[in-house]
Amino acid sequence: MSAPAPPKPTPGGQRDLTVGPIGSTLVLFALPTLGSNILQSLNGSINAIWVGRLLGEGALAATSNANIVMFLMFALGFGFGMAATILVGQSMGRRDMAGVRRAMGTAIGLFSVISVGIAAIGWVAAPALLHLLATPPAIEAMALSYLRVIFLALPPMFLGVLISMGLRGVGDAVTPLLFMILTVVLDAGLNPFLIRGIGPVPPLGIAGSATATLVANYVGLVAVVGYIYARDLPLRLRGAEFRFLWPDAALLRVILVKGLPMGLQMLVMSLSGLFMIGLVNRLGVDTTAAYGVSQQLCTYIQMPALAIGAAVSAMAAQNIGAGLWPRVERITRAGIVANVLMTGLLVVALLLVDRAAFALFLGANSPAIPIARHIQLISSWTFIPFGVTLVLFGTVRANGAVLMPLLILTFGLFVARIAFAWTLIGSWGADVLWWSFWVSSTVTLALAALYYRYGKWRRGGMVGQAVAAEAHEQACADGEPGGRLQPAG
Repeated sequence: MSAPAPPKPTPGGQRDLTVGPIGSTLVLFALPTLGSNILQSLNGSINAIWVGRLLGEGALAATSNANIVMFLMFALGFGFGMAATILVGQSMGRRDMAGVRRAMGTAIGLFSVISVGIAAIGWVAAPALLHLLATPPAIEAMALSYLRVIFLALPPMFLGVLISMGLRGVGDAVTPLLFMILTVVLDAGLNPFLIRGIGPVPPLGIAGSATATLVANYVGLVAVVGYIYARDLPLRLRGAEFRFLWPDAALLRVILVKGLPMGLQMLVMSLSGLFMIGLVNRLGVDTTAAYGVSQQLCTYIQMPALAIGAAVSAMAAQNIGAGLWPRVERITRAGIVANVLMTGLLVVALLLVDRAAFALFLGANSPAIPIARHIQLISSWTFIPFGVTLVLFGTVRANGAVLMPLLILTFGLFVARIAFAWTLIGSWGADVLWWSFWVSSTVTLALAALYYRYGKWRRGGMVGQAVAAEAHEQACADGEPGGRLQPAG
């Protein structure tokens, strides 16, 4: 038997994820996504360093309070973006370029309205939001200045994330990485100048940090859109295709119905984290500090799992669109193997240097370091089963199954983890908190595996195909040429 053909690049440079070797394609597709995730985290860390060093602890605390609000906004945006990506991927698998552009047009139209609306409402409601978070009065003014500018940066942030996810849906993970590099360099580079002032620009203080984020994201959005049109990539709209920016009712319904549960998954994870911090805070300052820096390392440990899960979802969506179900099964198995190897190696590497890493945050002689190392030794391994769960979720959501993953995750994080920790912390002490990560990861993985094996997610129907048919019928009824556009190259 001859060797499988490598993935075929499309005219725009995208990979055809329905052919060729699976394992190497998956890893090569996941690595740029991993790079983007790392850059985003590093960008946040660098900006925090600038704010902390130039403006002090109060300003750093102010950005933390504002960032909580922004995370909640992005959770919903992520869910809607993933739903659109599934539709894009399935259309790409069917070689339906009009379907790709219709899905992206609907998503862009939706995101534009939502992001501008949130920015306007957020500007007005920012004081109330900070009050709701019980922001300390000493930093409330700084937090308000920062948050209001960040709200103005929300539209390009949302649209930039959506376009990046859409590009991955058509098999291009490199372009989002390139423009993430541009955005990060601009953001991190402008921070010190806008905080302290440069040339005719006066010192903006903490608002300067937010302004750097605003400028970087607008420049990045304009640049990536220009690149898409210059290279004639599949996501571009021309002529009658601009009609797709008016949200199609059938596609909009799917994006909202499927996107909301995926966004709620991020909210569930966030709320679970807040409950855990509440329990940890009862154990004293050293334990709280130790848990905080341990979570800094965990942010990086989970990145391979997140990148592989996203790659599996994009690959599975294209192959589901093409009707290649045996290949979908092989993609899932390859994703599990890649996650175990990549996450496992990263856990080992970080455990070997964890003392030095913790010393960067706490100082070499901090009494919190032994506690942090103990937490890391117990909890960091749980990201291996967590990553396998993300792979299984990535596959099932590629066919539109999003409610059961939300229920499984909610049960694992709140019933398994929080209830376990809350019930036994009095008798077992602090260790029950760290072992609760194992309980939740194991329970969530077991339920996810059962749903993957026995659930009805395969029989849910090809979401993209059903929607495409409905959209086509509507376009024909309207007599518009947009629903009958053919690939333009």
